[in-house]
Amino acid sequence: MATNDLRSASTIDLTAEGFQQALEDNDILFVDFWADWCGPCKSFAPVYEQVSAQHDDVTFGKVDTESEQELAAAANITSIPTLMAFREKVLVFSQPGALNAQQLEEVVTAVKGLDMTEVHAEVAEQQAEDDSQQAEGDARQ
Repeated sequence: MATNDLRSASTIDLTAEGFQQALEDNDILFVDFWADWCGPCKSFAPVYEQVSAQHDDVTFGKVDTESEQELAAAANITSIPTLMAFREKVLVFSQPGALNAQQLEEVVTAVKGLDMTEVHAEVAEQQAEDDSQQAEGDARQ
C-alpha cells in the first residue's frame, strides 16, 4: 500500500503484513489497539478520529486486536484500548486506557517535540547495556 493510500483517511487499519511498512513510511505513527466488544475502545474511537483529522503530518493507525491477534501479542498488548506512538521507528509512548481529546493532543504535541537525537542516543545506550549484560551472562555459562 502506498503512503498516499495510507493518508487518504484520518486513520488507517493496520495489519501484521502492513505494520512494518507503516513504521518505515511514516516519521510519526500513532497506533490504537482496540476491539469491537470493548466499551472504552468505542468511547475512545471518536476522540482518536477527531485528533487524527487535526494532524495531517502524523499517521494514525488502528489495530483490531480480534482480527490481528498475532500483531497484538507481538506488541505485548494486555489491555485495550492501548495507544502507542512511534517516532522514527522508535516506540516513544505506550499506555493502556482511553484518553480524552486534551490528553491525546498533549501526547501528540509531546511526541512531535521530542529531540530524536537524544532519543536515539538513549536507545543505543540501552542496547549497549543489554548487550553487555547478555555477554556477561554468556561468559558465566
